[in-house]
Amino acid sequence: MSYHLPVLAQECITGLNIEPNGVYVDVTYGGGGHSKLIMPHLSDDGRLFGFDQDEDAVANQLDAANFTFVAANFRYLQRFLKLHGVRQVDGILADLGVSSHQLDEGSRGFSYRFESELDMRMNQEAGETAADVLNSRTAEELQHIFGRYGEVRNAKTLAQQIVSERQKSKFINISDFLAFIEPLVRGQRNRYLAQVFQALRIEVNDEMQ
Repeated sequence: MSYHLPVLAQECITGLNIEPNGVYVDVTYGGGGHSKLIMPHLSDDGRLFGFDQDEDAVANQLDAANFTFVAANFRYLQRFLKLHGVRQVDGILADLGVSSHQLDEGSRGFSYRFESELDMRMNQEAGETAADVLNSRTAEELQHIFGRYGEVRNAKTLAQQIVSERQKSKFINISDFLAFIEPLVRGQRNRYLAQVFQALRIEVNDEMQ
């Protein structure tokens, strides 16, 4: 499956200063781009773990005896490493945020460029969707989400208008949400929409935790 190419791949590998017999963790495995660069530096005694909660990442697992894929959010890093008998690691790599693969997969609902349901979950088997957030949070909670996670200039107005609008019709699809938000855009349109969608994505996936 095609994923994004790591932009600072070599810099990451250099920064890890890999020991051949060490234990390393790629906590945002994705397409395995970073892990594929780490593996050649490890001996048979070295170990590499890849964490990712996105089910699309499962198809990209490395075929190596000393590689272990963990289908989970890396907030549970310590728990799963203990299950595999690991108490200490030599390096951790984290490429945080949404990947270009997730943005380009229109059905996932991460991008305003495509029509789909307002989902945005990195783990589509659990948790609230972006639509759930828009349809359930109070005006104060929405203002906090847009203001803190997206630095949206008119976060208060946007939040109040969302609460008012959903009394008439629930938010379900991206196209409906865009039609609603268009009159509220402040500044450069694409930047504004990107900030709003970023804020929702962070909230949906509890990324701060």
